[in-house]
Amino acid sequence: MRFSFCYLLLAIALPARADDSKGTEVKLDKFSSTTPSDWKSEKPIYRLRSYQFRLPGAKDAKDAELFIFPDLTKTVDENFARYKEMFVPPDGKTLDDITKITKLEVGKAKVAILDMQGTWLYKERPFDPKSKQENRPDSRVISVIFTTDDGNYLIRLSGPAPTVTQHAKAFFDWIKAFK
Repeated sequence: MRFSFCYLLLAIALPARADDSKGTEVKLDKFSSTTPSDWKSEKPIYRLRSYQFRLPGAKDAKDAELFIFPDLTKTVDENFARYKEMFVPPDGKTLDDITKITKLEVGKAKVAILDMQGTWLYKERPFDPKSKQENRPDSRVISVIFTTDDGNYLIRLSGPAPTVTQHAKAFFDWIKAFK
């Protein structure tokens, strides 16, 4: 009886593990793409987020976070201007020195990417004046505005620069794989 129960538990657990190794399918309107398997899906900490993931830290660095926020308002330029205000460049550099903007198309979606590295003026709720600010040096934040016929989405990868850099290629490949 004990062996039967153990085999039953093993039979239930193995398929779940196999599914975990495939990644998570993310849907944005009619588009979808499957995340790399090492991105761990989490319950979003805010109800406005539709997806949230934890990406493993680089050596001696903390994990990174990726989230998707649907129904983004304002234009790409207006949003990017607000996001730039969340960073302080290192001494001797300007905000433009630490900022890279890329635009591309993924199928019929327009994709705008803002990649910044420096001291992140992090707030849990970025535009809430009551939210306490925490300075996070050597951070990297990649903000993607994914625009479809049906809406705009913010996809943000953020965390310590070494961790975000470790995942950047897979992140960009994942964005480009939306179909």
